[in-house]
Amino acid sequence: MPPVVWVLTIIGLLAIVAFDLIVIARRNHTVTIKDATRWVLFYVGLAGLFALGLFLFSPGQTGSEFVAGYITEYSLSVDNLFVFVIIMARFAVPSLAQDKVLYIGIVVSMLLRAIFILAGAAAISAASWVFYIFGAFLVYTAVRLALEGENDETDFQENAVLRGMRRILPISHDYDGDKLTTRIDGRRLVTPLVIVIAAIGMANVIFALDSIPAIFGLTQDAYIVLTANAFALMGLRQLYFLIGGLLERIIYLNVGLSVILAFIGVKLIIEALHGSHIDDIGAIHLPHIGILTSLGFIIATLFVTTVASLIKSSYDSRREAIRVKVDD
Repeated sequence: MPPVVWVLTIIGLLAIVAFDLIVIARRNHTVTIKDATRWVLFYVGLAGLFALGLFLFSPGQTGSEFVAGYITEYSLSVDNLFVFVIIMARFAVPSLAQDKVLYIGIVVSMLLRAIFILAGAAAISAASWVFYIFGAFLVYTAVRLALEGENDETDFQENAVLRGMRRILPISHDYDGDKLTTRIDGRRLVTPLVIVIAAIGMANVIFALDSIPAIFGLTQDAYIVLTANAFALMGLRQLYFLIGGLLERIIYLNVGLSVILAFIGVKLIIEALHGSHIDDIGAIHLPHIGILTSLGFIIATLFVTTVASLIKSSYDSRREAIRVKVDD
């Protein structure tokens, strides 16, 4: 992309972030399902308009790559919501403060992810063998994710950074609404919200360790990788309030995400082999997996995962209702 497009895009993203902050500052109530639905549609609509602009004004497969990358990043980010729920419960964050905490934590993680993306793009441009590393890592992550099963509270543990912050920062014992600082006995203290924000931000960065290599498996355009991550993360906060209570019903989410990661990991390895002029392994021909094929596979996997999860949850609910009725 020309430098002027980069500059305009960054200005546009910063404007959206600033607009979101103004809305949060004026909000004096907890986020409702209606609020969350409206904002999820708003952010998905923005991503759709951005994709349309790429289809109309950008050559090649840029638009398709953005759509595939956005869907992949958004679906992988849904797994973050399990950890967000655990963090909010573990720290007993007041309902009114949760929107602000998620906003700041996600903005911080967006900045850190941008550094990772630029570093990944530089590594790929410097050496094609990085594809082998990314591909192998994604396959490993897919296997580990599939074996983990359902998400639980062990998905989040306070790390050394958070424990260090507790020792260094003057932290109050109680929250003060949605304030980050408070004054007690004339002394300025930070509230526990600062620790929660750090936990949210670090959780997002840790999840980027698999999502960023995954999107590099779909496109090596740093502009697309950056914008797909930005749009996915900006809509993630509202998705937390919209489907937070439904997450427990998507019981096969880890399985679906592991299939997607494994697929992209294999795709990366195949592309690396093609780059080394290896088109066949014995009698097996290595196919070229295009972006439309990847997009179709990702959408189909997410659809099957969601439908299967809802069917299983409905079956388990009916079975539990019958058991309770029999016991009574």
